[in-house]
Amino acid sequence: MDYQVNYINPEIKLSNYTGKLFKTEAAFTDHLLVWLISGETKIIQADESFVFGPGSTFLIPRNQLATIINIPKDGLPHKAVAMHLSAERLRAFYNQESIKQKNTVSKIFSFHKHPLLESCLASLIPYFEMQENFPENIASLKITEAITILSAIDKDIGSILANFDEPYKIDLISFMEKNFMFNMSLEKFGYLTGRSLTTFKRDFHKAFSITPQRWLTKKRLELAYYQLTEKNKKPVEVYYETGFENLSHFSFAFKKQFGFSPTTLQKIKTNS
Repeated sequence: MDYQVNYINPEIKLSNYTGKLFKTEAAFTDHLLVWLISGETKIIQADESFVFGPGSTFLIPRNQLATIINIPKDGLPHKAVAMHLSAERLRAFYNQESIKQKNTVSKIFSFHKHPLLESCLASLIPYFEMQENFPENIASLKITEAITILSAIDKDIGSILANFDEPYKIDLISFMEKNFMFNMSLEKFGYLTGRSLTTFKRDFHKAFSITPQRWLTKKRLELAYYQLTEKNKKPVEVYYETGFENLSHFSFAFKKQFGFSPTTLQKIKTNS
């Protein structure tokens, strides 16, 4: 099996991936704290990208649209401990504290090789070997410990973790122009723009005079064409950065739109 996940409880897991790469599109409901043991993680967002190597610890805030690519490296699997920081846990923690809300941008937070945080997450490893159920009170203590350490090492983190607001209705055109390359369901796009699915479809047609599915495919293919011709990227690199399910689906849609395959375009570009 290329991909294996072991759970201490539903909120704490250890993943182990041995294939070529594992790609997922994300807009997590919970904040996700990750300690990367081996391998490499690349996170692609609309306006910036991040690459994390072994020993990195990072936080992906909830509702952040991103493409996440996990890659084994240096003969080792991609192995990581991930902890979900749910609204329920965070409300219980911050209920005792007064947090001044700042206009902090919700972004990927990096805590490279911080000893307190690394030791907290490393201490979870032995528990993944347990055969019996993991005691809930210990899991709760571990999550509280992690939140406490995050609050101690980054004074701005509380304004992100203690913000429980749901997405509000935002400008649809600017959001979609910025985030079309993420392979999310229309329901998720609607939620992130503060709309029901019905309202999202109605507002989308009013703004673009086309269905969301057709518009998304057109925009992703235009971006793929640009990356192939101007950035000299390979088709296998392009498809997972432009929101397509797999390489064959990308190649089929590309040829239907432009009359030739991404590979053919690459050869024309090389020989010109």
